[in-house]
Amino acid sequence: MQDEKNISEIKIKNQKIIDNTELNIWEALIPVVALIGMLAYNIYIYGDNALSGSNQFILLMGAAVAAIVGYKNKVPHKLMIAEVAENVKSTTGAILILLMVGALAGTWLISGIIPTMIYYGLQILNPTIFLAACVIICSIISIATGSSWTTSATVGIALVGIGETLGISMGMTAGAVLSGAYFGDKLSPLSDTTNLAPAMAGSELFTHIKYMTLTTVPTIVITLIIFIIIGLNLGTTSAPVIQDKLDAMDAVFNISPWLFIIPGFVIFLIIKKKPPLIALLLGALLGGAAAIIAQPNIVANIAGAESINFHSAYKGVMNALTIDTAVTTSSEELNDLFTAGGMKGMLGTIWLIICAMVFGGVMDAIGALSRITKSLLKMAHTTFGLFASTVASCLALNLTASDQYLAIVVPGKMFKQAYEDKGLAPENLSRTLEDSGTVTSVLIPWNTCGAYHSKVLFGYAGATAYIPYAFFSILSPIMTLLFAAFSIKIKQLKENNK
Repeated sequence: MQDEKNISEIKIKNQKIIDNTELNIWEALIPVVALIGMLAYNIYIYGDNALSGSNQFILLMGAAVAAIVGYKNKVPHKLMIAEVAENVKSTTGAILILLMVGALAGTWLISGIIPTMIYYGLQILNPTIFLAACVIICSIISIATGSSWTTSATVGIALVGIGETLGISMGMTAGAVLSGAYFGDKLSPLSDTTNLAPAMAGSELFTHIKYMTLTTVPTIVITLIIFIIIGLNLGTTSAPVIQDKLDAMDAVFNISPWLFIIPGFVIFLIIKKKPPLIALLLGALLGGAAAIIAQPNIVANIAGAESINFHSAYKGVMNALTIDTAVTTSSEELNDLFTAGGMKGMLGTIWLIICAMVFGGVMDAIGALSRITKSLLKMAHTTFGLFASTVASCLALNLTASDQYLAIVVPGKMFKQAYEDKGLAPENLSRTLEDSGTVTSVLIPWNTCGAYHSKVLFGYAGATAYIPYAFFSILSPIMTLLFAAFSIKIKQLKENNK
């Protein structure tokens, strides 16, 4: 029989941290090193197509390595399976949202909602300031909704389409979209991570948000400056080429500003704190209704019928909701853009998330996540060392557990006492958790956030192309370390007691 007396669980807001005293740091790192090595080789062979399936198997192989380490350290097979099940269960909401986003993208395409956004966006947004405008627009939407995911699924999709039509790379546009989306997500009181971080650190929500602005505002300002500089140096398409695109859309779609009512309604529901799943479902269904009313010929064509009637309307909308859909125009560039995969198109991302959760679940079950975090904590001999260890821990958890919530919960629990011992106010920890846990999740392609945004914004083609341009996510942990290194606005516990 296996001896389980060295294994304990700490339950925190439906999250568990498993500690295995028999596991040492070198053993905990074996699966991580193996995974990184296998992924590096796999990406070298497959390039961006690695996310189409081979990376998923590599994640399972990483889990197998972790399981072997676990068996050696007396971790029961039953516990590993249970943790995998808990991890997969924790992604239920994300999986359902992914399916609804796929459905929404399909009906918003055939209804003309996305083409209308692109149509008017091309006429309003100047190519030179386009990337900076993406950051600002997505910041506003994300602050209002508290969700980077909703921001990507609504205005993000349209902005990527506009950028591609202007001749701006999808990676750049997606980087700008995500920079704004995560800025808003961090500062919105409606955001789940913005509420989770202070709960883990022991600080108050609005104290946490106010304290975050010290690092977050300079980071977004630098991000905007970078995108403005990029915009000033971009060679973009000329007005006649853009006019060709406008004419092509006019010839196929009934373009109308009335179609903006539906995305406006979805954003309104999120602002009113309605569950995102319900808001996206209603958005998808309303998109289908709008398609029948505004684009009957397109709906009939999607159904393979000559004219619109009850049966062809049902089939056309159902096809858009569930399977691959394409609308053909006279512009080949737009034809590449005006495609959607429906719910079926999201299955690859769901596959990736499940495999990532298997690896994260086994790593948690054998106690590797806890051991890595504790080892980083032991290296924190100075105030800067403590901040650096927190950042490293969050990055490690995003890389190994593949979940931004665990990247906040585990370091939050493990480092809380250390911050108190050094006389640091809890908002130092909560801010660092957000600066390094929340925003860097999107930089890991197999993390739930990275997988989601890669698929929603531009599928798997060039899925990692946005990473070099996600300046806000890249700069945020660097900014928090700079503040710590130079002791800028590092709040002490005694300041809270005044």
